[in-house]
Amino acid sequence: MDTLATAQPLATSAILLVGGFGTRLQPLTFQTPKPMLRVAGIPFTEHQIAKARAAGIKEIVLATSYMAEVFEPYFGDGTRFGIKISYALEEKALGTGGAIANAAKLLEHDGPVVIFNGDVLSSHDLKAQIALHRSQGADVTLHLTEVADARAFGVVEMEGERILSFREKMENPPTNIINAGCYVFSRSAIDAIPSERVVSVEREIFPELISRGAKLLGYVDTAYWLDIGTPAALLKATVDLISGSAQSIAFDELLAGGTYYENEGCLIARTAELDPTATIESGSLISNHVKVAAGARLSGSIIGEGARIGTEVRLSNTFVAPQSEIPSGFIAQNQFFGFSE
Repeated sequence: MDTLATAQPLATSAILLVGGFGTRLQPLTFQTPKPMLRVAGIPFTEHQIAKARAAGIKEIVLATSYMAEVFEPYFGDGTRFGIKISYALEEKALGTGGAIANAAKLLEHDGPVVIFNGDVLSSHDLKAQIALHRSQGADVTLHLTEVADARAFGVVEMEGERILSFREKMENPPTNIINAGCYVFSRSAIDAIPSERVVSVEREIFPELISRGAKLLGYVDTAYWLDIGTPAALLKATVDLISGSAQSIAFDELLAGGTYYENEGCLIARTAELDPTATIESGSLISNHVKVAAGARLSGSIIGEGARIGTEVRLSNTFVAPQSEIPSGFIAQNQFFGFSE
């Protein structure tokens, strides 16, 4: 593949990979796909759409598969979010590369394409990543970050900004610089992805491009980054947004809209009914139309819409499904309630 000799046009298109099964998040994902689970009161996908819009993206394709039918009723054509949204359905799972190739068919704009993994909360500077890709005429530019233990991630070796190797999940990684799950692809790099079959960009496309001499660049940014693929991480993401250690434009917009308010490290819907003797401790999210009875104490817990919490209940690091009812006197830690298959 020949790399581009001059700066590429602006990136105004994006693809968001939202087709995963979310196995590590079960039972939360039995009835809700992982990208639609709420983080700080907002479906996770909404955080990423707002980030894309702020970086100048005009159109985004959601690459859907598992429970694909739930996305469009919420996001529609994107008018409400200030960005054009369309939907690419995978009849069978195609892997990350196959999903990108399938979704790219629906893009209307020319130029590079930003690719988001559907399970990463990041405060990195997307505009700067796009600018690096464009100025260097790269084939692919990866957002990279550093972690203490890189064994669970794809790792890269670099010379300057150029990526020399990409290795997916290994026991003894050569570096602690990892793939952070946001890419900028040139159109020629997307066109090189085989269509209509399972393809992994991590295991197949990136190593192949490197071997062919393509220009893969790494944009290293050590801003907040979190893989939300486990219940504990999902709780942490909400806590970090409320505390301000993570940033999200969508969360800022939620607070500005006035439907939720922050109180001593908690996020509480204004439609919630809290008994004056109930205690809501740091890290908790109380959703719309929740009722919390007298003497209840909730700590670091996510309470879904319309749930009922009885008197003297004690919940810590616990998820309560929408419309569920927790009986009086119940005590639980690190539990899930109301999430049936």
